[in-house]
Amino acid sequence: MHVLTDLFTDPTIESAGRPLADRMRPATLEEFSGQAHLLENGKPLRRAIEQGRAHSMVFWGPPGTGKTTLARLIAATTDSNFIGLSAVMAGVKDIRVAVEQAQQYRQVSNRGTVLFLDEVHRFNKAQQDAFLPFVEDGTLTFVGATTENPSFELNNALLSRARVYVLKALDQQALTEIVGRALADTERGLAGSHTMEQDALQLLVAAADGDARRALNLLELAADLSDGANISRATVQEVAAGGPRRFDKQGEYFYDQISALHKSIRGSDPDASLYWLMRMIDGGCDPLYIARRMIRVASEDIGNADPRALQLTLNAWEAMERLGSPEGELALAHAVVYLACAPKSNAVYLAAKAAQRDAKDFGSLEVPMHLRNAPTKLMQELGYGENYRYAHDEEGAVASGEKYFPDDMQRRTYYHPVPRGLEIKIREKLEQIRNDDRS
Repeated sequence: MHVLTDLFTDPTIESAGRPLADRMRPATLEEFSGQAHLLENGKPLRRAIEQGRAHSMVFWGPPGTGKTTLARLIAATTDSNFIGLSAVMAGVKDIRVAVEQAQQYRQVSNRGTVLFLDEVHRFNKAQQDAFLPFVEDGTLTFVGATTENPSFELNNALLSRARVYVLKALDQQALTEIVGRALADTERGLAGSHTMEQDALQLLVAAADGDARRALNLLELAADLSDGANISRATVQEVAAGGPRRFDKQGEYFYDQISALHKSIRGSDPDASLYWLMRMIDGGCDPLYIARRMIRVASEDIGNADPRALQLTLNAWEAMERLGSPEGELALAHAVVYLACAPKSNAVYLAAKAAQRDAKDFGSLEVPMHLRNAPTKLMQELGYGENYRYAHDEEGAVASGEKYFPDDMQRRTYYHPVPRGLEIKIREKLEQIRNDDRS
């Protein structure tokens, strides 16, 4: 007997009042769409499910990609008790109750329990540790679901006991299959009550943005608002209007997208740079945050190869602050294209890092006497500033051979201008100065 601990999977409960997304939840692997990289024939996860061999695991991926469904399928194929909890609302007390249920179920049936913990990253270390002994002794098979990177959010003890499977956002083909199945299903879906033209279906799939749950929720809402049996494109446009793209502030997608923007600029691809800029803005990212990151790019990846890049990016930031959206966004786009097309140099970035290392490694070396300021008579008598050579009085405004590093430190060369942009001229000038120093 398969024991069910949540009402939404109990077949005795009438389906009429349940959301379409829950009614259409796949009951077999054949009904599951997407995640071919995990569920194609011969893949380890598919073999484990088909053979009824449950092991502890963590599903990491965007919302609506099948994490909960896979956990239910694992419980069903292993004839296990299924306990579903959400880390948003559950605590250690709930874990204890789940363990007691699992122990009672094993005594009665000699079968195991799958504990599914949604949003597992919301549990702190102590909460995550609470169920580890029962995973270790086989009382529970743990299946966690998270939209956050497990490397950052889950403790090592848990990760060492669970295999991580990465789920991907569903592509258009998978979403089309899911929506089409709902339209064709006479028992759980909308067959017999509603139809949809192909162009309306394509619009709905695009609006779902890789999320099966969102696709079915939009379909159900469109059906409810439809004047007749046929769901029109206009109705889909109405229910999908203003739907946000996948973007999680300070989360995995957030950092992935800002990384893609930075690397596209560094790679001198203005088109990809514009795309990622607009993706982040479309997802709701603060444009001023993007502007700050662009200022970093101007210094780190362009530097003195084109000093105008920093000024133009500062101007774009100011324009965004003054004008707001959408006018200010055009200024950001202006700056992004300029940064992408500008000559690239990380020479200043590397020089600064090298100088920083030396500042730490050499400690508090004294400033050479000839470089010290001497505003008082006592300082002058002590030799502060003595024998300092004023560069403007020297030929070419360069005091050849003068020493500017601490006395106990050999001269260092941190800055190596690249043969691109303005740094070509800077490189020639520095080579001349260094040659004069050596002569």
